[in-house]
Parts: sequence; C-alpha cells; structure tokens
Amino acid sequence: MQKFPQIFFGLMCLIGPLSSAPRVCAAETITTEVCVYGATSGGVIAAVQAKRMQKTVALASFNTHVGGMTSGGLGWVDFGKSEAIGGLTAEYFKRIGQHYGKTGPGYAVEPHVAEEEFNTLLATNNVPIRFNQRLASVTSTDGRISQIVMEDGTIYRAKMFIDASYEGDLMAKAGVSFALGRESVAQYDESFAGVRSEPWKVPVSPYIVPGKPESGLLPLIGEDAGIANGEADKSLMSCNYRLCLTQDPANKIPITAPAGYQESTYELLGRLIDAKVAEGAALQLTTFIKISRLPNGKTDINNQFSVSTDFIGESHSYPTASYAERDAIEQSHRNYIQGLLYYLGTSPHVPAPIRAQMQTWGFCADEFKDTGGWPHQLYVREARRLIGDYVMLQQNVQGKRLAPESVGLASYRVDSHSLNRFVRDGVLMTDGDLHDAYPKPYPISYRSIVPKKGECQNLFVPFALSASHVAFTSIRMEPVFMILSQSAATAAAQAIDGNLAVQDVAYDKLHDRLLADGQIMEWQENTKK
Repeated sequence: MQKFPQIFFGLMCLIGPLSSAPRVCAAETITTEVCVYGATSGGVIAAVQAKRMQKTVALASFNTHVGGMTSGGLGWVDFGKSEAIGGLTAEYFKRIGQHYGKTGPGYAVEPHVAEEEFNTLLATNNVPIRFNQRLASVTSTDGRISQIVMEDGTIYRAKMFIDASYEGDLMAKAGVSFALGRESVAQYDESFAGVRSEPWKVPVSPYIVPGKPESGLLPLIGEDAGIANGEADKSLMSCNYRLCLTQDPANKIPITAPAGYQESTYELLGRLIDAKVAEGAALQLTTFIKISRLPNGKTDINNQFSVSTDFIGESHSYPTASYAERDAIEQSHRNYIQGLLYYLGTSPHVPAPIRAQMQTWGFCADEFKDTGGWPHQLYVREARRLIGDYVMLQQNVQGKRLAPESVGLASYRVDSHSLNRFVRDGVLMTDGDLHDAYPKPYPISYRSIVPKKGECQNLFVPFALSASHVAFTSIRMEPVFMILSQSAATAAAQAIDGNLAVQDVAYDKLHDRLLADGQIMEWQENTKK
C-alpha cells in the first residue's frame, strides 16, 4: 500500500501537475522507490514509466515548469526519422498531433501546448512533482546514492535515481566519471573530433578600428586559445534560447532594448551586413535568424547566421558554475539575444526592409506568461557527458560501429553549433561547426546510460550520457532523451525487483519489456509506424 503522505509530499505541499502556480512548502524527507531529478521532457517520461511499472516515484523540477526544452521554446522538434521513435515518446508526439487535429505525430508545437501535454501525462498517471528543486548535495554509501538534498533542505531517498538534467548535476555530485569538452582526433580515432577552426567566409576586420590590431577586438570575439585543429579542449557547443514570436497584434509583446543595450555590441554583425550588401547578396530577415513556423502563427526562432542567436563562447563554464553564476550566464544570454533582435529592428546597418519586417514580430503574450514571453529554459546543447563502459562515437553515428544492448535509436545527423569565435594572425575564425549526412537510425547502448562497473550502482544518466563530443552532437535531440529516459526507468524498476546494481540488470529481460512497451531498439529499412 502506498504511503500517501510520503509519496504526495503532504496534501498542503503537493503541487499538482495541472496547478497554475507552485506553492512554497516546508522542507521534508521524501522516500520513494525511484527519484527522477529533472522535470525535463525525459524526466517526465521516466517518472511516468516508473509509475506504470508500479513503482513509487518522486519527480523534482529545477524551476516551476515541466518539459525542459520541449516546452521551453524548441517547438520545432528535431527528430530525424519518426519511424525510429516508439514507446511513451511516440505516445506523447501522437498526443501533440491529435491536439492539432492530425492522425499522426506532431513535431511542431506551441510551448504551452507541449507543457499541457506533459502535465496531462503526469496527472493521468498520478505522478507527484515538486518545483524549485536545486541540488545541493549527494550522500553515497557502499557505492550507492542513499539520499540527495536540495538547497531548500528537502531530502529525497530512493532505491534508484535518474539524472534527467541537461547538465549532469546529479551524476557529477555522485562522483561518477564524466567528460567535459572535446576529445582529440587521436583519443577515439574520430575524424571530426577536437578543435575545428576555419576562417570566416566573408572577410571583415575584427578590430575596433578596422585594420588596426592595437585598437583591440570588437565585442563578440573571444581570445585565441592557440589550440591546433584536431586537438582536445574544454569548449562546449554554444547555448541560446529558442524564442516563440508572433505577428498577431492582439497577442504581441513588443521587443524592446534590454538593460544596458549598446548598438556597438553588434558592430561585428553590422560589418558583416555591410560586406554582404557590398557583394550584392539578397538579404532578408531569415538570413539572420531561422524562423520555423508553429501552429497559430507562432515561431521557433533559432540560430541561422555567423552572428545570430547563439551566444558563441559564452557558456563554456555553465555546467560547472554555481547556481548564482548560472543565473548570471542565463541573463547574459537573454540580454544578448534580445539586443540582437532589437538591433535587427532598429540599426541603420540593417537594410530598411529587414528592419521593418523585424518590427512586425514580438513575444507571445500567451506563452511563458510568468516571464513576459521569455522561455524558461536555456538551450544547453552540451554539458557534462558520462564516461561509461560504452562510449558512443562518431563511428556509431556513421554506421561503422554497432552499439550492443540497444535501449533506443537516434537518427539525427552530426550537428554541432559553433563553440568559439576568435582572431588568429589577423583573420577572424569560427570554431566547431560540424554537419554530416543524415545517418540510418542507430542504436544507443544500455552501457552508455549507466556508470562504469564499480561506480555508482543505482544511477541512470539518459541525458548526459556516455558519448564523445562528436557523437553527442547527433544524439542530443529531445525525442532521443525521452526514449532513453523510458528505458532507464524500465531498467530501474527491474533493478529494484531483482535487488541489483544497474550494471547487473539482465539485458534480455530489459529488452523484452521495452519491446512490449513499444520501444524500437533495432532499425530495419522497412520499419513502419
């Protein structure tokens, strides 16, 4: 029989999945069989799957929302091949399609609709959630996590823990091996690995006074670390926010200048525009920002240009930063992107037709209501990465190496956004862009979502999983995180039933249950939905 005061955190403290606002609750000790840290898209899926496996579960959200990036602005979902998506993930995207009157899955979704569907999944499966939970400490005993403590003093005790954070915070505090940054070509024999710098295709002066290095570098240009191509470094893919904008006057919040805005911050973009105009290039707003159309006249705005919404080089410290430092990094990204949009709508460098078009757009009044239309989730494209007994590599993505013990498929291309922008020998360089052909769907190993044998025995890591930088640029898509999270929760339930370490779960039994629940672990060319 369930212990409702423990599972539901007390009637006065329960924040139901359909609540419009969280309540402030006193710290307490919450004891369940499974604890999911992170109410991201995969965190929700993991919690629901654990509940469907008849396990008591606690779900802890960092903020006051559920769904992570899927409800945080990434409304144009990158999924690769839809036929590679099964299980609860397919169920979720089918619900999105049904919401918009489609018979099949929907991969273009308004953020509030995405969050509503995640909340519905939690509510219909009676999954409790607690908000504003920031991890403070982890206690381990005999190789197992015994409890985790939040900054507000709340204690979670469980038999199994699932780290569904983008940053891998629980994994790191549990003392598990992880990588941060790019491996060298030599480490795993990956041709795309390491630093990947090349000159800008449009030459512009990077100096405050054009042609005069002694005047100093323009804003938005970092320092040259002096690392050769193919060598390892600690850089990470750039972050941004995926914005939901509208042209509907009745729903539009004007884009104003952020605090401290200076047009000179974007001088590099202005010079690039001048150079493109001089070349006779046909410029339009979509030259500078990617506008993916969502239902009801809304958008998912993404990076598109050499200087666009990615705040290049400004998030390398994010994964290991304190929460206060992360807040500051997030604010700097908001200021940069809001300033960029304001610049595109007002600067004389920008051709008048583009300025006029930019001014037709604004934030959506009916999205992200508690933050004035601004997304609640920074797009953390890459952070810590587990080092497990099986590391996913470029060769896996390209079909040259087959991962054993599949727990799900990935099917997106190698897709790395810029990591750095710097000047070398007077030439403006960009570093880190990687794009490859779309692969056949390929399996991800169970050994890539659990720590090494001999490390933590009751932890799953379906987000910050074991992969090289190159492989992670392909795996890192929201549907894949969701798929792996369902598989992690299934394995967690079986580990509990067998009183096993996560490394000792019988794969044959796990495989059978995943198949029964609709997961797709092997790809066949004639796979149909």
